[in-house]
Amino acid sequence: MGALHAGHLDLVGRALAQFDVVATSIFVNPLQFNDPQDFSSYPLRPEEDRGLLEGAGCNVLFAPTQDLLFAHHHQKDYELGGLDSHWEGPQRPGHFQGVVNVVDRLFGCVRPDGACFGMKDRQQLAIIQWVTKNLRWPIDIIPCPTVREPDGLAMSSRNIKLSPSQRTAAPALYRALKAIEVNSNDMPLGECMHLGRLELDKEPGIRLEYLGIADAETMQPCAAWPDHGEVIAMIAAQLGTVRLIDNLTIRRG
Repeated sequence: MGALHAGHLDLVGRALAQFDVVATSIFVNPLQFNDPQDFSSYPLRPEEDRGLLEGAGCNVLFAPTQDLLFAHHHQKDYELGGLDSHWEGPQRPGHFQGVVNVVDRLFGCVRPDGACFGMKDRQQLAIIQWVTKNLRWPIDIIPCPTVREPDGLAMSSRNIKLSPSQRTAAPALYRALKAIEVNSNDMPLGECMHLGRLELDKEPGIRLEYLGIADAETMQPCAAWPDHGEVIAMIAAQLGTVRLIDNLTIRRG
């Protein structure tokens, strides 16, 4: 959605390694915002973004206006397979419907063979993968690892809105996830969650919205560690007016 950073450019690099021509779309999508203030204050840097994409080797920048992208568009209500029932779904009603509507529209305009999606928005990725399979879109959805700052903070366009003190506190989200991961083979899930919350308690400016474990396929909350397979440690928190999300894949067995 713009205000590009090294995580976005990593997606471009991964796409260039697989495809002959790479297009990047930049569009701040009003359909996925619950808070009008959040939409109006979303960081925009179109000229800087263009320069970064040129430097990264991107071939095409697709930055449509709302009038162009939504011309003759009637918002749809997609089946999401229950993947929006928890985590970001209840926190942001209608958010994922807005995401899928605009992704469908962007795919229809660009007609890509493949699309790279960052794993920082893990629930969004799961929903895009499910809808792509369910609707038989002829597109290869390519998951790409989260790119992090040296202190572990997941790169996000919203990070530039953090004050210096908030920026110092923000890596506690990643430390909480890591505390859960490193103890996942030795402790019950509840005890691991307690250790994660202790990391967050070290930063009183953090207001936790959720911290939990999701099944990697269904995104349903887990009450105990499964014997095998992948689960996702999920977190969302508020620092002042800035809302951050993060996740970490934990492999069992």
